[in-house]
Amino acid sequence: MSKAFKKETDSEDELEPKETFSADSKNYVTPTGFADLENELRQLLSDERPKVVEAVRWAASNGDRSENADYIYGKRRLREIDRRVRYLTKRITNAEIVDPNLQKNLTKVFFGATVTYLQKDGSEKTVKIVGIDEANLEKGKISWISPVAKALLKSAVGDVVKLHTPNGTETLEILAIKY
Repeated sequence: MSKAFKKETDSEDELEPKETFSADSKNYVTPTGFADLENELRQLLSDERPKVVEAVRWAASNGDRSENADYIYGKRRLREIDRRVRYLTKRITNAEIVDPNLQKNLTKVFFGATVTYLQKDGSEKTVKIVGIDEANLEKGKISWISPVAKALLKSAVGDVVKLHTPNGTETLEILAIKY
């Protein structure tokens, strides 16, 4: 069969974020992160999807759909939106909201903590331990399943923890913990 007659499809593996846990596992998230997930879902369903549906409807009314770029790209965008909606719905359904302000043992590093630590080279770094969907290294937010977060968890101010990296083992000294 000619390539011209084959249906163009996007692989779901390429567009949907990879999960490190099964679909039934809990999605630990801060209250702010949960609100962000809900806001993104609401925006997709109430704003973006209706606009794309209208554009596809208009493009379909123009006739020949096989060479109609507006129709083809509109349908592709609808698939992307629907895929993201399914992902967000699953993440929200499995969300376990952990409020850092309600942590009982405030002297140790747990989910939601903002930790300042000293690296081997003498530089200080501050990171906040958050959920998988909230992680943003540019903003200093790291996932609770990241190697750095795993090394920091359950440590207290003054503790020296070991971080195993591809370049060898690094030591990190905990300077401050805030919630």
